[in-house]
Amino acid sequence: MHPLRARLRALRPAAFGADPSGARWERIRRSPNFSDGSFQNPQGAVTRPSNGSMVEFAKIYFQKEARALRSPVGPVPVHPTTLAELAKPPASGLRLTWMGHSSVLAEIDGRRVLFDPVWGERCSPFSFAGPKRLHPVPVPLAALGPVDAVVISHDHYDHLDLPTIRSLASTDTVFAVPLGVGAHLERWGVAADRLRELDWQESTRIAGLTLTATPARHFCGRGLRNQQHTLWASWAVAGPEHRIYHSGDTGYFPGFAGIGAEHGPFDATMIQIGAYSDYWPDIHMTPAEGMRAHLDLQGGHPSGVMLPIHWGTFNLAPHPWAEPGEGTVDAAAEAGARIALPRPGEPFEPASPAVPSGLWWRAVATAPARGWAAAAGADASEVAPTA
Repeated sequence: MHPLRARLRALRPAAFGADPSGARWERIRRSPNFSDGSFQNPQGAVTRPSNGSMVEFAKIYFQKEARALRSPVGPVPVHPTTLAELAKPPASGLRLTWMGHSSVLAEIDGRRVLFDPVWGERCSPFSFAGPKRLHPVPVPLAALGPVDAVVISHDHYDHLDLPTIRSLASTDTVFAVPLGVGAHLERWGVAADRLRELDWQESTRIAGLTLTATPARHFCGRGLRNQQHTLWASWAVAGPEHRIYHSGDTGYFPGFAGIGAEHGPFDATMIQIGAYSDYWPDIHMTPAEGMRAHLDLQGGHPSGVMLPIHWGTFNLAPHPWAEPGEGTVDAAAEAGARIALPRPGEPFEPASPAVPSGLWWRAVATAPARGWAAAAGADASEVAPTA
């Protein structure tokens, strides 16, 4: 590397992470998913608005009336007794606790897996700018207790958070990450022997669980340039008795069916249903697409429980704040699928006859002009059947 370039890299903010190099870079270059100098999607994807549509997007995004709909009008209800409930082991052997956005604590067959933990106040490289959290974290990270594995889907700021990783670096947890992402973690203090860095379709064993990096349709990047040198992934986790799936960020693609056939069926899926837009339709799913992905993963049948994620915590797209929740309710009613609608921090067991089903966001969201009843075609008892 040129000495000047090396000095400039040393000066960049820690939150930007580090570029893959050495043996890690050579492994990336050998990946079947890397060609023409970057990682490739399983299906072509446009990752950002064109220059022309960016102007149109900005007009919509900053319009006063639209901005009012993108945030809650009061405090988001956070579950008040999370730690007390987590102190008791799950009766069924599987329990999920959505901490907000894509952060989920999964207790599976006596082990604990933390997906995409983001405890920071902003998903941004800067403490003074960028999307700010719309509700507090349900529990302090230090109070959460031991975690066997931390799983990262990709390196965007709303999934890979520097303050959170630095806190977890001082524990004994093992990190499962997509290929290339380990460079960021090593710069932030995670020892190399605690990293399990995987390409798509590779698996690792951690504490008796099998974790497999599965394909997703998205992109990567933390710095000023996006070179697509770190991979993005969804994840299948299998224990002796249970199987779960976390989508990370992804656009819809036909590969969900193959993931389900090889690694499912799943007792629960955690599916991205927020931060979508017509300006980037290939890289984030709408609620209807998220439900379609859930069905694909389950062999075309509405089995298991779907937990909607990637919504409610940060304002990242032009759609109204409550729209992902309402859209998921509609999609579940149409498909006859079971969904869980927990408040942030509310633990639930997918095998329970009654998973959380209250439409909690309505108390703090601006209702659409036609009203809530018309916005959602079914009530909570219809969309979350108990059998």
